[in-house]
Amino acid sequence: MAVGRRDKAASFRGSRIVVAIVIGVLLGCVIAFLFPYGLFNPAASVQNRRIGKTNFQIGSSSCESSERSKMLKSEIVSLSEKNSELKKQVRDLTERLQLAEQGKDQAQKQFLVLGEQHKAGPFGTVKALRTNPTVVPDDSVNPRLAKILEKVAVRKELIVALANSNVKEMLEVWFSSIKRVGIPNYLVIALDDHIEEFCKSNDVPVYKRDPDAGIDAVGRSGGNHAVSGLKFRILREFLQLGYSVLLSDVDIIYLQNPFNHLYRDSDVESMTDGHNNMTAYGYNDVFDEPAMGWARYAHTMRIWVYNSGFFFIRPTIPSIELLDRVADRLAKQPNSWDQAVFNEELFFPSHPGYEGLHAAKRTMDFYMFMNSKVLFKTVRKDAKLKKLKPVIVHVNYHPDKLRRMKAVVEFFVNGKQDALDPYPDGSE
Repeated sequence: MAVGRRDKAASFRGSRIVVAIVIGVLLGCVIAFLFPYGLFNPAASVQNRRIGKTNFQIGSSSCESSERSKMLKSEIVSLSEKNSELKKQVRDLTERLQLAEQGKDQAQKQFLVLGEQHKAGPFGTVKALRTNPTVVPDDSVNPRLAKILEKVAVRKELIVALANSNVKEMLEVWFSSIKRVGIPNYLVIALDDHIEEFCKSNDVPVYKRDPDAGIDAVGRSGGNHAVSGLKFRILREFLQLGYSVLLSDVDIIYLQNPFNHLYRDSDVESMTDGHNNMTAYGYNDVFDEPAMGWARYAHTMRIWVYNSGFFFIRPTIPSIELLDRVADRLAKQPNSWDQAVFNEELFFPSHPGYEGLHAAKRTMDFYMFMNSKVLFKTVRKDAKLKKLKPVIVHVNYHPDKLRRMKAVVEFFVNGKQDALDPYPDGSE
């Protein structure tokens, strides 16, 4: 109760400060209007009283010229306009201060952003907001990239992959599958000069960033995980420019156009590392602690992580905040794995000392956006599932990526039914 009284007292003092500020500004406007030549100027005071008594009708004195009268009228009009503008600013300031007093009232903040409040409908008809509005595009962020995206993107969407010379062979298999399907809106971010020239020679849309010592050092010689971590910094500009990005690793084979299979109702729409309905979409996992007796069973919720090598991200404020959070943590924790950080920021709820990310997310169909564990452990052994044609196959579970990527092409594209047989379920 004491804490409550202190909160109320603090709120009351804050309110009195706001009122004092508003009254002070309004008094300043009135004094400036009535005493334009100073509050303690006797001549000006007499003139101001004269103006007040005649309802601002200048020119009654025969010694004042016509020009002087017009000038004073003009000043009065100008001051009136400034006064109105100041009043508006005071109102806006008051509203912002009142909002600040409400602390972390996220619902009210969302109301100010999204519009008017609504009454709840009948039982079973109420649906919460799922799709956040996109940001206003800002071409000044990167004018050169903006021109490239304008040519490459389709409906403000495109596939983006980062690549250096270490993944050249996989990159070729990757963009060959994209060309085979007929996907026009894709772009390779070249992290070195060799990849830039390689893409140009193969008629692949490519973009090489302006020099950046921090990014370039990793981009030229970094391994898979190091390069993967760069994307969270680089993608930010794409979102600021107003484009939705389907981020793709290069160990992926495209078999259909993924843009025909997206929902676009969330900030982030990602493929999963899960391999069945439970692991992909979540389940109730019961933890058993016999020492607790009657209360030995504790229910927990589990879901396998999103794959940070293939996700669709819309240009929204929560999406950009996600990129910032992950990039910041990777910079401060260089030994962190980008996929682990990506999932922690997406899923961890707000709690004391931590404010969670308010981002909407969707898990992709794990049979359509298939990881290599699903393919090699389940699909290839099931006569019905073998007839599926996934949108993509991501060889994320196996280190012999290039060989398995080529086998996937043989199986799904060239129809070689035994192409996957030589490979074990897991890694050798």
